[in-house]
Amino acid sequence: MPTILALETSTELASVALYVNERLLGREAAPVQTHSQTLLPLVQSLLSEAGITLADCDAIAFGAGPGSFTGVRTACGAVQGLAFGAGLPVVPVVTLEAMAQACHERTGATDVLCVLDARMAEVYWAQYRHGADGWHTVAAPALAKPAEVTPQGTVLACGNGLSAYAEAFAAANFIARAEPGIMPHAAQVATLAARRFLRGETMDAASAQPLYLRNKVALTTAERMAGKAA
Repeated sequence: MPTILALETSTELASVALYVNERLLGREAAPVQTHSQTLLPLVQSLLSEAGITLADCDAIAFGAGPGSFTGVRTACGAVQGLAFGAGLPVVPVVTLEAMAQACHERTGATDVLCVLDARMAEVYWAQYRHGADGWHTVAAPALAKPAEVTPQGTVLACGNGLSAYAEAFAAANFIARAEPGIMPHAAQVATLAARRFLRGETMDAASAQPLYLRNKVALTTAERMAGKAA
């Protein structure tokens, strides 16, 4: 199996993971406003624990988004720099699929709805179905109002969007079980990336890009006041 270094900073939690010798090692930082100062020290600590250097890795993976605008840019930029310097390929992984993988590992669920708080009264969501050959996308990642989330069939739902908009999802008849505490993490990014590496699904550092689903990243003052009035 390949040796994969993974970075994930799409939410307030920064995490790194190393898939090496068919086992996972990980590090994470407490929720912070910026990940740029914590990410590389986490990487250095993890490589030191494993007794390897960056050049010993086969590829570097990252949570490509959707998620925090600044967060996904931070991970992508860090991975591009590391991969370019070490001459390694890159494997982007959709953060919502990493959440589905975490749900599967924790519960065994094979039909998963992932809902991530996008702020501004919206969520990022996607639906995935697990089969013998891995994950299949049932509903592609999208940005929507909570009431507009429409998965196919009954699902296990995960992600902080469920708690951020609890009232909207409380009446949803498509949720068989909710796991709001499951969030994107580098451990699942590394696991998924290792399989993709074996299938040859890599790219060069210059081609790596974040996955953005929204151009507008903040409400105007008027919009915030209107929201409070409502």
